[in-house]
Amino acid sequence: MDVRNPRNFAIDCLRGVAILLVVVHHLALPFRLPLAPSLLGPWLPSRLIDAVSFNGYEAVFMFFVISGFLITSRILERDGDLRRVRLGPFYLARARRIVPLLLVVLTGLTLLAALGVPDFAPSSRQSIAGLLGAALTFTFNWYEGRTGWAPAAWDVLWSLSIEEVFYVGFPLLCLALPRRLLVVALAALALSLIPLRSLVPVSNEVWWEKAYLPGMSAIAWGVLAALAAQRWRPAPREARALAIFGGVCVLLVIGWGDLVHRHLFKSGMYGLCVGTCAMLIAFRAHAPGPRRGLRWLARMGRLSYELYLSHMVVVLGTVALYRALLGTSQAWTFVVYVPAVVASVGVALALERLMAGLSGVVRTVIGPPRPSADESPGIARGH
Repeated sequence: MDVRNPRNFAIDCLRGVAILLVVVHHLALPFRLPLAPSLLGPWLPSRLIDAVSFNGYEAVFMFFVISGFLITSRILERDGDLRRVRLGPFYLARARRIVPLLLVVLTGLTLLAALGVPDFAPSSRQSIAGLLGAALTFTFNWYEGRTGWAPAAWDVLWSLSIEEVFYVGFPLLCLALPRRLLVVALAALALSLIPLRSLVPVSNEVWWEKAYLPGMSAIAWGVLAALAAQRWRPAPREARALAIFGGVCVLLVIGWGDLVHRHLFKSGMYGLCVGTCAMLIAFRAHAPGPRRGLRWLARMGRLSYELYLSHMVVVLGTVALYRALLGTSQAWTFVVYVPAVVASVGVALALERLMAGLSGVVRTVIGPPRPSADESPGIARGH
């Protein structure tokens, strides 16, 4: 990636698609404001409604792949090789990106839970202290597996737990294992995605969806894609073909996942990971420039972390407002989708500005962090 332009527009758009699927999924669940029963439902193909409404889980796995790709690419750009990863800068960068916003969001969730607001307050098997402790120790999915579904506004924290536990151990493995053995271990983890999911009893619905190892398998796909991108830069024509292939794989899973599951050996999650990897390699080699009609989507991609942590507040508020005005009628649910997405972006932008302001205060008090001698502007700002 050109260090003069630290943003990759195409990858930002890919992240934008993923976070849009997550937001819409949480809004479109049958017990909230589904699209199918609305007045618009009969005019849209049912497969399109399902594709838009019920792929939030798949979108999270796309995020896992993208995360592994971007963070590994950053290590390779900064340190040159995974065997030379510097633990201090790596962990500090993760903490700076993850912890401040997480603390702000957890403060808001705690206040609302303490007030007993529905979908924020814990169930009888849970407690505010338990939710907070699990979120801060990145064991939220484990906590849910033992105590049941968390309140809706807290529930999104499960995927953050998987990512951050992976990144605690990943650099240590990079230092401990020879490169070839590391690649073999990552490939074994990546290929084990579906077998690992099948090991979890389906009867434990929470843990079946949110176990650590399947999510880590998806991250491993992204790491392997970054290593491949380091060695292979496809020509423009090859990159276009690779991007089209990847897009078709992802669309098949999102739009025809039931057929993929039934006729292609239940390989949907593999198709999702392979397709996402293909697009990432293609976009990194030859990223198309910004397109005016897609700037909003790229903006959502750049705000994906802020959106992911905060969108449930908007979703739950939208559902409450709709029901207060229209009761149980679902005829007009389609009307709320665009305003809810816009409002979610607005909240994410506010959080981004808040974090920038807090970061400025910290720099004023203790001074800016010292960049490493070999750290380029592109690496300092990230993808």
